Amino acid sequence: MPVLRHREAWAEEQRAPTRVEWERRPREDDARQPEAAPVPAVRGAAARADDHAIGGGVPRDVLVVVSKLKLYIRGRAGMNCSDGVVDVLSDRLRALCDEAIERARAAGRKTVLDRDFGGR
Repeated sequence: MPVLRHREAWAEEQRAPTRVEWERRPREDDARQPEAAPVPAVRGAAARADDHAIGGGVPRDVLVVVSKLKLYIRGRAGMNCSDGVVDVLSDRLRALCDEAIERARAAGRKTVLDRDFGGR
């Protein structure tokens, strides 16, 4: 069986651009129209274009660690967790935080405490 060397197997010979070619490259790229920024992937079927921000310009991000949530559900009940659960759970968490913020504000505080969540 013949020994295949790198050049013989699949490599294509190419050369690096000269300094003049390299310096010309950015100017050619600048002449093109800028491409639209890619839209980040959003989890869950409930995600829509108007859901990227909530009141006050706060981004509508996922508020839970998805991998930890899925591990908990699998460890606790041996079940799988749908990606749609993350959006629902984040929405519920936002609602709980909003209630806790109002309780802290009513108490004249600028710090949300554990007791503002109604658990104690």
